[in-house]
Parts: sequence; structure tokens; C-alpha cells
Amino acid sequence: MNNKLRLGVIGAGAVVREIYQHLYFHSDYSGRLQICAVAEPNDEHRNWLGDLAGLPMNRRFATHGEMIAQTELDAVQVNTPDHLHCVPTVEALNAGLDVVVPKPAASTIKDAHQMIQAARKARRFLGIDFHKREDPRIKEAEARFRSGRYGEFQAAVFYMLDKLMVADPNHAPRFFASPDFAEKNTPISFLTVHMADALMRIVNLIPMRVRATGYAHKLTSLRPIALKGFDLVDTELVFETGGTAHILTGWALPNTAWSTTVQSGRLICSDGLLDLGLDTPGLLEIHQEGVVEINPLFRNFGLDERVTGYGISSPGHLYEQIIGRRNHSVSQADLEEKLTPMNLGFYATLVLEGAEKSLADGEQVGRGTTIGPMIDLRKLAVQELGAEVATAYGLG
Repeated sequence: MNNKLRLGVIGAGAVVREIYQHLYFHSDYSGRLQICAVAEPNDEHRNWLGDLAGLPMNRRFATHGEMIAQTELDAVQVNTPDHLHCVPTVEALNAGLDVVVPKPAASTIKDAHQMIQAARKARRFLGIDFHKREDPRIKEAEARFRSGRYGEFQAAVFYMLDKLMVADPNHAPRFFASPDFAEKNTPISFLTVHMADALMRIVNLIPMRVRATGYAHKLTSLRPIALKGFDLVDTELVFETGGTAHILTGWALPNTAWSTTVQSGRLICSDGLLDLGLDTPGLLEIHQEGVVEINPLFRNFGLDERVTGYGISSPGHLYEQIIGRRNHSVSQADLEEKLTPMNLGFYATLVLEGAEKSLADGEQVGRGTTIGPMIDLRKLAVQELGAEVATAYGLG
């Protein structure tokens, strides 16, 4: 039995620095992973991860194609920007490798569909790391709602708001690697997909319509580097049952906020209300540096230097499933269940693409406000995938 996975890492930017390096080297799952190669076009990022992993220079590649062709691997993790997930994922699956991808699966449903089809055709594992699914509060809410305890889902409000430093290229030290991060990644792609996926996991419903309203006030005023991106986006969803949700996400909270991310959610149902209280995750520290809320549920640094929390256990469980399948302890039926559109984040990508389209087609109102039209997600799916494929996804 092989309990160690030979892993190639595609992309070594901010998401690896902030999350996955802890998974690879300092977690309860590190002993199951052997980092065999890295593919990253940026020399500095490639060699940073290569040095951490102790990789020889011939295991550090500029392209994923070279890495896949020249290295014996069991799996890869694709840490590229969202719009670049599809090609390396499909090529790795076609090469017989299992694949893990950070959320969202892709930036378009056409890419997400291609990835899902490639996994099914190759009969390989594809896992999307929506780590919010492993938040114990989301898991408990899902189990309670699915039991019928709350009756019919009617409406929800979620918010996920980051400090300005997350998107501000003028902040030192810079939180994310690229100065144009907030122009290439809207609050929808970075934050809304998290909350939309969490809500859909709880209520198990497919969204049918989406509308987005965007506010661009703070980022455009930054100096010396100003950004074109949105500070805040309100994404309105309408589900197949008529239930509705508003998901508010952004990254312009003052840096004096008590937490890097201030978030919560509330579901109103016919027989009750669920208040998730996501903005009270753990420790409140009153210190000379200020009042800080620490979230040990997401990432917990212990005295033994082990890093735990649902941000680590989420991808860790995906790798455990890969190892189990390679050791024949996961059946083909189990694999097929893992490859459902909901599990693979297809509908979160659908929300993402529809909301982005709504903003792109929106009307400018006042200074910096864009009100988008309602987008019919069924029509969008038919347009992008064809009627037969859209119907297979419940969108015909």
C-alpha cells in the first residue's frame, strides 16, 4: 500500500504562500505528500517553493507541460489564476494524474464543464478546494437543514468583507503578490464564490438567475497606485424554488477592522431561522497593537509548529481521497459521487460568470455605482454549452 502521494505543484504564488505551504510542510497531511516538482513561470516564486521543498534545479520548471512530461507524479495541484485552471487540469487528467484545484473550479462554465468531462473520461479524481465546506458551522448547518428541521428555504443574506490591505497594492507588506490583483480578481471571483457555494451546499438548490450591483469608490481613490476594481459587490441569486439570496462581498473595510475578514450569514426558512455567526470564529485579542480577532478554526498555529484548521483539512481530505482511491479503498461509485456538478463547484462558477456578465452589462448610476441586469442562468448555460449539456446540468 502506497500512503505517500508524489505531488507536482503548478503555480507558486500568493495562495501557496498564505495557505498551501502549511499544508505541504507543516500539517497532519504533510507526511502523506511528497512534493516532487514545481512549475511556475516567475523565477522568484518558483525557487522560493523549490527551496522549501528541497527540490533540485531539474525539478523546477517554468511550465506545467515540462513538469508533467519529465516527472513521475501521482497528482498535481493547480494554483494558477482562476482563468488559467482549465488547461493544466485537463492536461494532467489526460496524463493519468489526479488533480486538486483551489476554488473556484474555473472562471467560466465552459472551462468547468471541460474539466469535469476530462475527469470523467480519464476516470481520475478531481477535487475543488472550497475550504468553507469544512467550516464546522457550515457542515452542521447543512446537516440540520437537510434533515427538514427548518422547512422550505426562503431567503438568505451572506456577507464576506476583507480589510483594504487584501487588495491594496500600496500596503506594505503586500498581502497578495501582484499589484493588479484587485483588477484581475473581483470580489465575486475571490469571495462571492465561497459564500454562494456554502449556501448551495446547505440548501442543495441550483441558481437560476443572478444580478450584481457593484460599488467602486475606495479602490479608485488609492494613492500612489489607484485601481479600477470594485470595492463591494451585492450579488442577488434566485433559485429554482423561488428562494432568494443576497451575497455582499468586498475588500475595502478599513485596516483597523478587528479581523482580516468580517463575515456572517443568515438563512430564513418557513419553519425557522439559521444565524451562522461566522464573524465570531474564536479568539479576541486586546493588545497594544489593537483589538484583533483571530480565527483558529480556519488556520491554527500550534506550539509544535503544526498548522491545523479547516483551511488545511479541506485540501488535506481531498488528498486523502486520492490516496484512498489509489489504494482501491474508494469505489468507482464513490468517485462518481465526488464528480457531481455541485461537488465540483460548477454552480459556483455559473454564479461567478453570470454575476460578472451582469456587472459588464450594467448601467452606471451616480459616482462609481454599477447596477447590472438580471441574468437568466439557464439561457447563459444553453448559450455557452448547448441545450443538451445545459439540460444535463439541470439548466435546460
